[in-house]
Amino acid sequence: MRDELELHGVVLTSAPSRDFDKRLSVLTNEYGKVTVWAAGAKKPGSSFMAGTRNFVFGTFNVTKGRSGYNLRHVKVNNYFEEIASDLVNACYGSYILEFADYISQENLEAEETVNLIYLSLKAILNENLSNELVRRIYELRIMYINGEYTEEPPLPCSQACRFAWQFVLETPVMKLYTFTLKEEVLSEFADNVDRLLHGVIPHNFRSLEILKTLK
Repeated sequence: MRDELELHGVVLTSAPSRDFDKRLSVLTNEYGKVTVWAAGAKKPGSSFMAGTRNFVFGTFNVTKGRSGYNLRHVKVNNYFEEIASDLVNACYGSYILEFADYISQENLEAEETVNLIYLSLKAILNENLSNELVRRIYELRIMYINGEYTEEPPLPCSQACRFAWQFVLETPVMKLYTFTLKEEVLSEFADNVDRLLHGVIPHNFRSLEILKTLK
């Protein structure tokens, strides 16, 4: 029997495969983004059913296969079921996963990104934080993690906006979502993050398109 690996991470995407299987994209602390095949996950009563959905954080026991990993067991730490109960929150949450799936790579440790995703989803559920602020903090920080950022905001802006930019780049992930911005400063901050993104991310995200229709 092939050696079993224990991976820790989050399910970014879950898609049907054949009649009863699923193909997962999982971002892991240990190996970055990996493909995981969950045989029989769609069968009623399958032990994989609950643990192979988007937003699931957990421990995935897998064996190496020809085109990825084969799931043997999953222990769920958090389902983030509350995200799905609100359509707008669900769109923001889906965007966080979609962005990570697009930008993450294989065979690169991704513990900081996994933690960032977890804290960003928790922040979406925090009624005291604007979802738009959460989105912009997440975008800038994940670009920083991937080395695609500027030390200063690319557009002229207020001192408050510049301070927020530096805070997001320099603060430990655990303390990222500990500030708010006035509406006009958030608008500046968003414009600067957009300018950064447009220069390095040539991609249209489906979840953002849905969000625009809701707004």
